[in-house]
Amino acid sequence: MTARPYNVLFLCTGNSARSILAEAFLNFRGHGQFRAFSAGSHPTGQVNPLALELLERCGIPAEGARSKSWDEFARPGAPQLDFVFTVCDNAAGEVCPVWPGQPMTAHWGIPDPAAVQGTPIERRRAFEEALRVLERRISLFISLPIASLDRLSLRERVREIGKR
Repeated sequence: MTARPYNVLFLCTGNSARSILAEAFLNFRGHGQFRAFSAGSHPTGQVNPLALELLERCGIPAEGARSKSWDEFARPGAPQLDFVFTVCDNAAGEVCPVWPGQPMTAHWGIPDPAAVQGTPIERRRAFEEALRVLERRISLFISLPIASLDRLSLRERVREIGKR
């Protein structure tokens, strides 16, 4: 597809937890082959403190993480996206902006850890589970032979990852 790093955008509604976790993990494990971003259709304006706490505990850098609108990635001058993954069901059902370059899209929905009510331990466990699922999916994604797959096969593979 490209000689530059693959640009990947993770979308969620609030861009405060799941998409932030995915962005940080892919940037950490992407070994320079991938450049991850995150955004939301209705950003909360702040990153959930439990997401930042978990990333720090796991040794995953998250400097510069911020809750932002997906409109930033549809404007002139935005990075050309190769992949766009929705990580929440609400964002998957919304009409997305037109992304320059016709990136490949897939839905990788997971439950929202920020919506979990309960004790601090229960809430932290929800964030840990979300990161565990994202780690597994992203690890499968980065192991794909992207350059050697035709577009149809690649689209099928990235969509299948979201069903696991």
